[in-house]
Order: sequence, then C-alpha cells, then structure tokens
Amino acid sequence: MPTCLVVDDSKVIRKLARRIVEALGFETSEAEHGKAAVAACEQAMPDLILLDWYMPEMDGLQFIKALRAMPGGDKPKVMFCTTENEFSHIAQAMEAGANEYVMKPFDEEIIRGKLSQI
Repeated sequence: MPTCLVVDDSKVIRKLARRIVEALGFETSEAEHGKAAVAACEQAMPDLILLDWYMPEMDGLQFIKALRAMPGGDKPKVMFCTTENEFSHIAQAMEAGANEYVMKPFDEEIIRGKLSQI
C-alpha cells in the first residue's frame, strides 16, 4: 500500500487530508510541523507528502529543502497544500522540489486530479 505523510500545523486540516488520501488508498501518518516531518521521513520515507507552507519550528519550504537533501528524499512526491497563492511562492516551492501545488480549501476531487498529474 502506498504511504502518505500529511504535514500541517492544523489538526483539522490533517484530519481532512488524512480522510481524503486514505479514501484514495494511502496508508497515512501525520506531522504537525517540518521538524516532526523530517523525523518521520528518517524513520520511513513516504511515497507522497501533503505539505503546508506556514508552520511553527520549520515551515514547508525549509522542510522540502531538508527532505530533498536526505538519502532517498528525492523519491516522495510532494504536494504543497496552502493558502499562499502568489506566483513567486509557487515558483519557490517548485524550485525547491515540489511536484504540485494545491490551494486550500481542497477536496478529494482536487487531490485525485493532482495525483493523476504526478
């Protein structure tokens, strides 16, 4: 079964995202910020990461840079799921190694569509 790590400081968003990706057939785990996500990836590298931008301790951009530098960190597909919609931020995320970018709020149809693209 493919695995997904949901990284967001909002418990509500993590719960919503978890329901969506589990309905799509992913075994899912959660992290409340980038540092916790790094630790989770060191334990078991997921196939997919849904990633928020703004979080305490380590934000999404810092996390993706750390992830891509890790052994095996080039493997997960990373989808930013954020309220940030400025083109410069989207470009930064893609340059740092994101595979896709989704605006909040999102639903199963949006996530399914983006997954089919990556």
